[in-house]
Amino acid sequence: MPEPLLRCSDLRVDVDGAPALDGLTLETNAQHVVVLGAPRALFEAASGVRRVARGSLHVAGASPGEAVASLLVGACPCDEPLPPTWTAVELATWTSRLAGFPKGEATALARASVDRLELRELASRPLQTVPPQARRAASLAAVLATSPRVVFVEDPLRDLSDEASRWYARVVLKALGDTPWVVFASRMSLSSPILLHAEEAVLTSSSRALAQGPPAELAVAERAYVARVHGDPASLAEWLAERGGSMEHDGARVQLRLGPNQTTAELLGACAERDVTVVELLPLSRALA
Repeated sequence: MPEPLLRCSDLRVDVDGAPALDGLTLETNAQHVVVLGAPRALFEAASGVRRVARGSLHVAGASPGEAVASLLVGACPCDEPLPPTWTAVELATWTSRLAGFPKGEATALARASVDRLELRELASRPLQTVPPQARRAASLAAVLATSPRVVFVEDPLRDLSDEASRWYARVVLKALGDTPWVVFASRMSLSSPILLHAEEAVLTSSSRALAQGPPAELAVAERAYVARVHGDPASLAEWLAERGGSMEHDGARVQLRLGPNQTTAELLGACAERDVTVVELLPLSRALA
C-alpha cells in the first residue's frame, strides 16, 4: 500500500514568528487529493520551504526536505516570480538542469513537459508577455521537467477567469495523468474538473481537519456542519436524531447534519438548553464555492 501523500500530526508552522498552523493532524488516503481551506503555510511546509516548528509532517513517506531534494515530490507554487524575459522552454530546461539532469536530457524533458502543458504556441514568447494561466502552466512544466513521482500544486485556479480556469484545469489534469498529486486551494468550485477528478477532498482549518472524503459526498452536505463546543455534545445526539439529523463527535469536535426542517437557530437553542456552548459553527461545504 503506498504511503500517504500527506500526513501530519500536531503540526505547527510559524510565519513571521506567529503560528499559521497549530495542532493540525491529518492523513490522506488517495492518490489524487484536494486539500481545501488550509493556510498557505501547509503547502510551503509540505514543499520543504518552511520549517516545522512542532509535530511531524511527511509527504509520500519522507520528510519534505528529503522528498523535494530526491525528486520524490515536485512542488508548484501559485504565481511564483519567474524570469520575465525567459521562455517556458528556458525555464523548464534550467529547472531540469539544476535538478541534476545532463543538458541533452534536460532539454528533451523540458520540451516534452511544455508540450504536455499545451504551451507549444507560446514556447518562444517571453513569460512576461503571456497570460496568467500560461505562466502558471510554465511553472508546472518546469516542475514536470524534473520527473517527480508526486506533484503538489498550489491554488492553480485562483483569480483566473472562468474561461482561463476551465482551460488550465483541463490542461493540469491532462499533464499530470496518473501521477499522484495533491492540489492545495483556499476554495474551489464544485464544477471544477480538478475537484471532479479528485478521489478525496480534505477540508481543513489552521488547526484541524474539518471533514474528509469523496468530493461528491462533501459537496451534497448542504445541511452539514462542523462545530467546536464546550460541554457534553452527546446530549444533542438524541435531539438531532428525533428530527431526522445525526451527529458524530470526538471530544469537543462535532460533525452534525441537521434534519430537513431544522435551522441553526433551533440548534443553538437546543445547545443552550443542554448547557453546551458553541464556540464555532461552520458549514461543511464552506470551502466549496
